[in-house]
Amino acid sequence: MLSKPDKNAIRTKKHQRIRNTINGTPERPRLCVFRSNRYIYAQIIDDTQGRTLAASSSKALAADLESTSNIEAAKAVGKNIAEKALDLGIKEALFDRAGYIYHGKIKALADAAREAGLEI
Repeated sequence: MLSKPDKNAIRTKKHQRIRNTINGTPERPRLCVFRSNRYIYAQIIDDTQGRTLAASSSKALAADLESTSNIEAAKAVGKNIAEKALDLGIKEALFDRAGYIYHGKIKALADAAREAGLEI
């Protein structure tokens, strides 16, 4: 009997390959996304200093959301992280999808961040 591959292990391998090419700088930091079964998280990271400049999640915005794990929640997180980035003077960022397929919640978060004024 064949064993099924661990999907999260496959995703982390993809993320490592992505991280070999994407590196956030102070001028253009990295917008990293993490998606769990319950929440969606986004961080703006400066990799040269190893600092998180801004963070947002559907967990923090749960009071305003009907559900914390759907596309509407991802849009709210994208809009919120873009507003925080613009407040810090960050106008453009590199999008790190963290090995997830650019579809559904991940795409909704990126599109909402673009609409709020962040250049990805």
